[in-house]
Amino acid sequence: MNAWELLGSARMPDGTDMTLMRRGSEFIILADGKDLMSSRMHGSEEALATFGCATARQCDEPCVLVGGMGMGFTLRATLDVLPLRAQVVLAEIAPEVVQWNQGPLGLLANRPLDDPRVLVELGDVAITLRRSPRRFDAILLDVDNGPAAFAQVGNAGLYGDDGLQVMRAALKPGGMLAVWSAWDDVKFEHRLRYNQFAVETEHVRGRLKKGGPRHTIFLGRSLDGEAASDEAVVLPMRLPR
Repeated sequence: MNAWELLGSARMPDGTDMTLMRRGSEFIILADGKDLMSSRMHGSEEALATFGCATARQCDEPCVLVGGMGMGFTLRATLDVLPLRAQVVLAEIAPEVVQWNQGPLGLLANRPLDDPRVLVELGDVAITLRRSPRRFDAILLDVDNGPAAFAQVGNAGLYGDDGLQVMRAALKPGGMLAVWSAWDDVKFEHRLRYNQFAVETEHVRGRLKKGGPRHTIFLGRSLDGEAASDEAVVLPMRLPR
Protein backbone atom coordinates (compact mmCIF):
# COMPACT_ATOMS: atom_id res chain seq x y z
CA MET A 1 0.00 0.00 0.00
CA ASN A 2 1.22 3.49 -0.85
CA ALA A 3 2.46 5.68 1.98
CA TRP A 4 0.75 8.98 2.82
CA GLU A 5 2.40 12.01 1.24
CA LEU A 6 2.33 15.44 2.89
CA LEU A 7 1.17 18.04 0.36
CA GLY A 8 0.66 21.09 2.54
CA SER A 9 0.17 22.47 6.02
CA ALA A 10 -1.45 25.53 7.56
CA ARG A 11 -1.68 27.04 11.03
CA MET A 12 -5.15 28.29 11.93
CA PRO A 13 -5.58 31.53 13.90
CA ASP A 14 -6.36 29.54 17.08
CA GLY A 15 -3.19 27.45 16.66
CA THR A 16 -4.75 24.35 15.09
CA ASP A 17 -2.42 22.65 12.62
CA MET A 18 -4.11 21.63 9.37
CA THR A 19 -2.38 19.23 7.00
CA LEU A 20 -3.24 17.99 3.52
CA MET A 21 -2.21 14.40 2.78
CA ARG A 22 -2.44 12.20 -0.32
CA ARG A 23 -2.21 8.45 -0.82
CA GLY A 24 -2.72 7.40 -4.42
CA SER A 25 -5.94 9.13 -5.53
CA GLU A 26 -7.23 9.72 -1.98
CA PHE A 27 -6.84 13.03 -0.13
CA ILE A 28 -7.45 13.77 3.53
CA ILE A 29 -7.27 16.95 5.61
CA LEU A 30 -6.25 16.57 9.25
CA ALA A 31 -6.75 18.94 12.19
CA ASP A 32 -4.03 18.42 14.80
CA GLY A 33 -3.57 14.92 13.41
CA LYS A 34 -7.29 13.99 13.53
CA ASP A 35 -9.27 13.23 10.39
CA LEU A 36 -11.37 16.23 9.40
CA MET A 37 -12.42 15.26 5.87
CA SER A 38 -11.64 12.77 3.13
CA SER A 39 -12.11 12.79 -0.62
CA ARG A 40 -13.62 9.30 -0.35
CA MET A 41 -16.71 10.54 1.47
CA HIS A 42 -18.44 13.76 0.45
CA GLY A 43 -22.08 12.94 -0.27
CA SER A 44 -23.37 14.68 2.84
CA GLU A 45 -21.37 17.82 1.99
CA GLU A 46 -23.16 17.88 -1.35
CA ALA A 47 -26.50 17.28 0.40
CA LEU A 48 -25.80 20.37 2.53
CA ALA A 49 -26.03 22.45 -0.65
CA THR A 50 -29.04 20.58 -2.05
CA PHE A 51 -31.12 21.04 1.10
CA GLY A 52 -29.79 24.48 2.00
CA CYS A 53 -30.45 25.95 -1.46
CA ALA A 54 -33.90 24.40 -1.91
CA THR A 55 -35.58 27.82 -1.92
CA ALA A 56 -32.64 29.97 -3.07
CA ARG A 57 -32.44 28.03 -6.33
CA GLN A 58 -35.91 29.34 -7.22
CA CYS A 59 -34.71 32.98 -7.15
CA ASP A 60 -33.52 34.74 -10.30
CA GLU A 61 -30.39 36.21 -8.70
CA PRO A 62 -29.81 34.48 -5.36
CA CYS A 63 -26.86 35.23 -3.12
CA VAL A 64 -25.59 32.29 -1.06
CA LEU A 65 -22.82 32.12 1.54
CA VAL A 66 -20.72 28.97 1.77
CA GLY A 67 -18.75 28.94 5.00
CA GLY A 68 -15.71 26.69 4.68
CA MET A 69 -13.93 25.59 1.49
CA GLY A 70 -13.02 22.06 2.51
CA MET A 71 -12.30 20.06 -0.63
CA GLY A 72 -14.75 22.06 -2.71
CA PHE A 73 -17.65 19.58 -2.79
CA THR A 74 -20.22 21.83 -1.10
CA LEU A 75 -19.21 24.78 -3.26
CA ARG A 76 -19.50 22.68 -6.43
CA ALA A 77 -22.92 21.33 -5.44
CA THR A 78 -24.09 24.86 -4.64
CA LEU A 79 -23.05 26.12 -8.06
CA ASP A 80 -24.72 23.16 -9.74
CA VAL A 81 -28.15 23.88 -8.25
CA LEU A 82 -28.16 27.69 -8.56
CA PRO A 83 -29.02 29.76 -11.67
CA LEU A 84 -26.42 31.45 -13.84
CA ARG A 85 -27.04 34.89 -12.32
CA ALA A 86 -26.40 33.72 -8.77
CA GLN A 87 -23.55 34.93 -6.59
CA VAL A 88 -21.84 32.52 -4.20
CA VAL A 89 -19.70 34.03 -1.48
CA LEU A 90 -17.06 31.63 -0.17
CA ALA A 91 -15.73 32.52 3.29
CA GLU A 92 -12.54 30.66 4.16
CA ILE A 93 -10.28 31.53 7.06
CA ALA A 94 -7.17 29.77 5.70
CA PRO A 95 -5.71 31.04 2.42
CA GLU A 96 -3.76 27.78 2.20
CA VAL A 97 -7.01 25.81 1.89
CA VAL A 98 -8.03 28.00 -1.04
CA GLN A 99 -4.61 27.41 -2.60
CA TRP A 100 -4.97 23.64 -2.15
CA ASN A 101 -8.26 23.82 -4.05
CA GLN A 102 -6.61 25.81 -6.80
CA GLY A 103 -3.90 23.14 -6.93
CA PRO A 104 -3.94 19.42 -6.04
CA LEU A 105 -7.58 19.33 -4.86
CA GLY A 106 -8.99 21.27 -7.80
CA LEU A 107 -10.06 18.37 -9.99
CA LEU A 108 -11.94 16.59 -7.19
CA ALA A 109 -14.92 18.95 -7.51
CA ASN A 110 -14.27 20.14 -11.06
CA ARG A 111 -12.54 23.38 -10.04
CA PRO A 112 -15.45 25.33 -8.54
CA LEU A 113 -13.20 28.32 -7.82
CA ASP A 114 -12.95 28.92 -11.56
CA ASP A 115 -16.68 29.69 -11.74
CA PRO A 116 -17.22 33.47 -12.21
CA ARG A 117 -20.18 33.36 -9.81
CA VAL A 118 -17.81 32.72 -6.89
CA LEU A 119 -16.53 35.56 -4.72
CA VAL A 120 -13.83 34.48 -2.26
CA GLU A 121 -13.67 36.35 1.05
CA LEU A 122 -10.63 35.30 3.06
CA GLY A 123 -11.15 35.50 6.80
CA ASP A 124 -13.45 34.37 9.58
CA VAL A 125 -16.96 33.62 8.31
CA ALA A 126 -18.30 35.48 11.36
CA ILE A 127 -16.81 38.71 9.99
CA THR A 128 -18.51 38.20 6.63
CA LEU A 129 -21.80 37.57 8.41
CA ARG A 130 -21.59 40.66 10.62
CA ARG A 131 -21.01 42.99 7.70
CA SER A 132 -23.73 41.46 5.50
CA PRO A 133 -27.19 42.45 6.78
CA ARG A 134 -30.03 40.92 4.70
CA ARG A 135 -27.53 39.81 2.06
CA PHE A 136 -28.03 36.06 1.73
CA ASP A 137 -30.85 33.82 0.55
CA ALA A 138 -29.04 30.89 2.14
CA ILE A 139 -26.11 30.34 4.48
CA LEU A 140 -24.35 26.96 4.29
CA LEU A 141 -21.94 26.25 7.14
CA ASP A 142 -19.38 23.46 7.14
CA VAL A 143 -16.60 25.07 9.14
CA ASP A 144 -16.22 22.29 11.68
CA ASN A 145 -17.54 18.84 12.60
CA GLY A 146 -20.76 20.37 13.89
CA PRO A 147 -22.13 22.80 16.47
CA ALA A 148 -19.62 21.43 18.99
CA ALA A 149 -16.42 22.96 17.61
CA PHE A 150 -13.77 20.39 16.72
CA ALA A 151 -11.21 21.99 14.42
CA GLN A 152 -11.36 25.52 15.83
CA VAL A 153 -12.48 26.48 19.32
CA GLY A 154 -13.42 29.93 17.99
CA ASN A 155 -16.15 28.39 15.85
CA ALA A 156 -18.22 27.69 18.96
CA GLY A 157 -19.33 31.33 18.95
CA LEU A 158 -21.15 30.77 15.66
CA TYR A 159 -23.55 28.30 17.22
CA GLY A 160 -24.51 30.21 20.37
CA ASP A 161 -27.37 32.68 20.68
CA ASP A 162 -25.27 35.66 19.59
CA GLY A 163 -23.93 33.84 16.53
CA LEU A 164 -27.36 32.63 15.48
CA GLN A 165 -28.75 36.16 15.75
CA VAL A 166 -25.91 37.41 13.54
CA MET A 167 -26.72 34.73 10.97
CA ARG A 168 -30.43 35.48 11.11
CA ALA A 169 -29.67 39.17 10.51
CA ALA A 170 -27.53 38.24 7.47
CA LEU A 171 -30.39 36.28 5.88
CA LYS A 172 -33.05 37.79 3.68
CA PRO A 173 -36.63 37.32 4.91
CA GLY A 174 -37.40 33.61 4.86
CA GLY A 175 -33.75 32.74 4.14
CA MET A 176 -32.31 29.34 5.02
CA LEU A 177 -29.47 28.41 7.37
CA ALA A 178 -27.96 24.95 6.82
CA VAL A 179 -25.33 23.50 9.17
CA TRP A 180 -23.42 20.27 8.50
CA SER A 181 -22.69 18.06 11.49
CA ALA A 182 -21.16 14.65 12.12
CA TRP A 183 -23.80 13.98 14.79
CA ASP A 184 -27.19 14.98 16.18
CA ASP A 185 -27.46 17.81 18.69
CA VAL A 186 -30.89 18.29 20.28
CA LYS A 187 -29.71 21.30 22.27
CA PHE A 188 -28.66 23.04 19.05
CA GLU A 189 -32.10 22.37 17.54
CA HIS A 190 -33.72 23.99 20.58
CA ARG A 191 -31.33 26.92 20.32
CA LEU A 192 -32.28 27.44 16.67
CA ARG A 193 -35.97 27.54 17.60
CA TYR A 194 -35.29 29.91 20.48
CA ASN A 195 -33.60 32.26 17.99
CA GLN A 196 -36.62 32.32 15.66
CA PHE A 197 -35.75 29.63 13.13
CA ALA A 198 -38.22 27.01 11.93
CA VAL A 199 -36.17 23.83 12.20
CA GLU A 200 -35.82 20.55 10.37
CA THR A 201 -33.02 18.00 10.54
CA GLU A 202 -31.97 15.71 7.72
CA HIS A 203 -29.90 12.55 8.12
CA VAL A 204 -27.87 11.44 5.13
CA ARG A 205 -25.14 8.90 4.58
CA GLY A 206 -21.62 10.15 4.03
CA ARG A 207 -21.69 8.51 0.60
CA LEU A 208 -25.48 8.90 0.13
CA LYS A 209 -26.78 5.71 -1.54
CA LYS A 210 -23.37 4.04 -1.20
CA GLY A 211 -23.52 4.11 2.60
CA GLY A 212 -20.99 5.45 5.05
CA PRO A 213 -21.65 7.02 8.48
CA ARG A 214 -24.88 8.94 9.01
CA HIS A 215 -24.42 12.70 9.14
CA THR A 216 -26.84 15.42 10.20
CA ILE A 217 -27.84 18.59 8.38
CA PHE A 218 -29.60 21.19 10.51
CA LEU A 219 -31.94 23.42 8.52
CA GLY A 220 -33.37 26.62 9.92
CA ARG A 221 -35.65 28.98 8.01
CA SER A 222 -35.59 32.51 9.36
CA LEU A 223 -39.05 33.32 10.67
CA ASP A 224 -38.58 37.11 10.54
CA GLY A 225 -41.14 37.90 13.19
CA GLU A 226 -43.37 34.89 12.60
CA ALA A 227 -44.25 32.80 15.60
CA ALA A 228 -41.62 30.17 16.32
CA SER A 229 -42.87 26.59 16.35
CA ASP A 230 -41.56 23.18 17.31
CA GLU A 231 -43.00 21.88 14.04
CA ALA A 232 -40.47 21.30 11.30
CA VAL A 233 -40.50 23.47 8.21
CA VAL A 234 -41.47 21.46 5.13
CA LEU A 235 -38.88 21.71 2.39
CA PRO A 236 -39.59 21.19 -1.31
CA MET A 237 -36.84 18.66 -1.97
CA ARG A 238 -35.84 15.30 -0.53
CA LEU A 239 -32.76 13.21 -1.13
CA PRO A 240 -32.67 9.41 -1.42
CA ARG A 241 -31.48 7.75 1.78
